[in-house]
Amino acid sequence: MSTSDDSDPIAPEDLESRLRALGEDLAVPPAPPPADLARAVRARLEDGRAHDGRVHDGRVHNGRVHDGRAGGRTRRRAAWRPSPRVAAAAVAVLMAVLLGATPQGRAAVVSVLRFAGVEIHVGGAGPLPTGVPSPLPGERRVTLEEARRTARFPVAVPSALGAPADVRVADGGRVVTLLWPGVRLDEFDGTLSVVWRKELGEPWPDQVGALGGWWIQQPHGVSYMPSAGGAPHETRVAGPTLIWQHRLVGLRLEGPDRDEAVRIALSVR
Repeated sequence: MSTSDDSDPIAPEDLESRLRALGEDLAVPPAPPPADLARAVRARLEDGRAHDGRVHDGRVHNGRVHDGRAGGRTRRRAAWRPSPRVAAAAVAVLMAVLLGATPQGRAAVVSVLRFAGVEIHVGGAGPLPTGVPSPLPGERRVTLEEARRTARFPVAVPSALGAPADVRVADGGRVVTLLWPGVRLDEFDGTLSVVWRKELGEPWPDQVGALGGWWIQQPHGVSYMPSAGGAPHETRVAGPTLIWQHRLVGLRLEGPDRDEAVRIALSVR
């Protein structure tokens, strides 16, 4: 009867335990202080750059370097070494390939899209928030005329919906919310800072060519980023949403399906 040796395949469930046992037997010297390690790495990189493409006091013949001294010792030319920038790029590409090769890796990758004052994080989203959302900072009910006087931007109304049933102003006029039955339209300054943050799982939002905007088809978490800074305002669940920019104003329309949302958005004046 044959016995197993090191050449036999290792079952996946045994690999971790064997590696842990091997690690316990290895004598690993203590790690140097981070500052010493950084200086050593920098010195090594600078030394490599100083020697790249140069041969001191010598000549190259048929792939060999002659040192030019009496006796003429011959040594092989040093192998090519990538620059630190090339090496870093290669590592980044390798990590991207490895992460994308497994479902776990793909779930760990988060892509960020910033558009019209909205920051969208795609991938790695947690469970949808629960509970009753609280109002935005300083939110209050006003008339449409008062909202136009208070807002930091020109407030637009989609002609496809007519006059809103309710109007809210929040955060010192930074956000104006127009409400109709089953429809919410947030308008805000979408030129500089991030106003809303959205956490999505896959799929990636669809680009809407007619508007130059983005359509988010799935329910997702959305939080408000206060103008005074600090932690994001309480996250709530948002339904399918259309995001676009009208002149310098950012807009997010929540409630209708995609075709209806685009129709409404095109009627904004």
